[in-house]
Amino acid sequence: MVDLHSEQTAPSPPANMSTKKKELLSTAMKRTSEWIFSQEIPSDVTVNAAGTSFSLHKFPLVSKCGYMRKLVSESSDADVGTIEVPDVPGGAEAFELAAKFCYGINFEITTENIAMLRCVAEFLEMTEDYAVGNLVGRCEAYINEVALKSLAGAVSVLHSSETLLPTAEKVKLVSRCIDTIALVACKDNQFSSAVINHDSKPVVDWWAEDLTVLRIDLFQRVLIAMMGRGFKDYALGPILMLYAQKSLRGLDIFGKGRKKIEPRQEHEKRVVLETVVSLLPRERNAMSVSFLSMLLRAAIFLETTVACRLDLEKRMGLQLGQAVLDDLLIPSYSFTGDTLFDVETVQRIMINFSDSELEANNADNDQDYMTSHSHSPTDLERVTKLMENYLSEIASDRNLSVSTFISLAELIPEQSRLTEDGMYRAIDIYLKAHPALSDMERKKVCSVMDCQKLSREACAHAAQNDRLPVQTVVQVLYYEQQRLREVMDGGFNESSPALTAKLSSYSVVDVHPASDEVSMLKRENQDLKLELVKMKMRLKEIERYTEKASVGSSPSGPPRPGASSEKPPLPKKSFISSVSKKLGRIIRADGLSPQGSRGRTKPNKDRRHSIS
Repeated sequence: MVDLHSEQTAPSPPANMSTKKKELLSTAMKRTSEWIFSQEIPSDVTVNAAGTSFSLHKFPLVSKCGYMRKLVSESSDADVGTIEVPDVPGGAEAFELAAKFCYGINFEITTENIAMLRCVAEFLEMTEDYAVGNLVGRCEAYINEVALKSLAGAVSVLHSSETLLPTAEKVKLVSRCIDTIALVACKDNQFSSAVINHDSKPVVDWWAEDLTVLRIDLFQRVLIAMMGRGFKDYALGPILMLYAQKSLRGLDIFGKGRKKIEPRQEHEKRVVLETVVSLLPRERNAMSVSFLSMLLRAAIFLETTVACRLDLEKRMGLQLGQAVLDDLLIPSYSFTGDTLFDVETVQRIMINFSDSELEANNADNDQDYMTSHSHSPTDLERVTKLMENYLSEIASDRNLSVSTFISLAELIPEQSRLTEDGMYRAIDIYLKAHPALSDMERKKVCSVMDCQKLSREACAHAAQNDRLPVQTVVQVLYYEQQRLREVMDGGFNESSPALTAKLSSYSVVDVHPASDEVSMLKRENQDLKLELVKMKMRLKEIERYTEKASVGSSPSGPPRPGASSEKPPLPKKSFISSVSKKLGRIIRADGLSPQGSRGRTKPNKDRRHSIS
């Protein structure tokens, strides 16, 4: 506790008589104030400060407050009974402490009330010009010797100054606190950098929690001052993450629909978010993708500026290889009956990923980090798998249009798709959720898939999938038949080293019994090829008939005379099934056991089927 009127050591002899007279006058006024207070003399003035009335005495007030002395001396009324002080900094509480100081009543000065005391002392002009050891001098001594000696004290004073502007700025209280915080933080950061390697994961500094109480404008000024003193840019990440998580708490950004929020609170959170995004480090990987996704959800929810959202989308695109599926499942906060998830945002994120890869391949070493670093092959594979899973997740949404599905599928890097099983799974889910699609629309959906890169399990599933267009089924069967023909004709010696090694490990005795079955499979292979050609011819006939029927028919009347009312038979499911069965026998025959004619190998029970 700081005693405002405790006895001090004897002062040194005054330099001149004027100083000595001031000290004597101050001592006399102090004793007079104490006597007035102890004798309970009736008050002779009423002060209305910030809506609160105080019954006081003129003499103690005018003896230490230049503001009060001017009001009394300039008043035309000789006997002033009421004084109005409406705009006193700190309100009635601050004025009450100043009045106690005038009366010589002891009270405690703390880091919580020092800002208020310093501002009210400035407002009431309680300087050394009116009394020795006045309130301004006492406050300055406490600020310099106690409050600004620690980061916690400086943060506390700065936080208290938020409601005392612009007086707190006038007395340079805000700037001094900011400088102290920046100085202590930079010293701690330099020490941490010497101990912890830069490549290690940044940790939250011990003082970062204290900064979260600051208002966003002062928080921003503190961080700018820290960077001006050399604070490491990458170390800002944990501080911003901590501040954003605390300031944006309460937003329902994980549910569908935009819930109502108080306008003032919404504006405050919007300003916080836009400021935090502007302060994010420019280094790649300085922030986690999950945190960027959280900020992006909040930005969409709060309807921040377009620049803010585009910045977050670009950052996520640069680090898309580290994302998981939940990071991309951003709810749609509109009430327009649109898709369940915000697909357009994910499209832009994926475009940013592709653009950064393209720019990185053509960039010089001295260009900005956002375009000078290429994605690794592992990142490309991860992004491909991630986007295939995302496409499968949103495919069941009935409001997802064909054009949106195709445009998103076309963004997935084709060169990093080792197989098309993931794409086929997404297509199958989409066709199942949209049974009313026309044949042309189903063809367009299936066109994003390369049937040549389907696995054998996927081919077997696609051959019997009624949801696929017949053309796609024929294409799948044709490519699988072509693949098996190359293997049976000896093409596996060049294209399939694994199969070659497997067959070479068998002895001559083991392989010989299987030669008869291989010959039989070759004959079946030729029959299958012939059946496929016939099926293609029938499909062409159906297409020609459809074109003639569309030209010869009338929208409202019966068909033209002479036109046949019977339609040619369509390819039946039994025919496709028979082809699929033959294909299945060929597939199974490829896995002959070393015993040859004694039986085929059993299917691998541990093999997982990703096709639903």
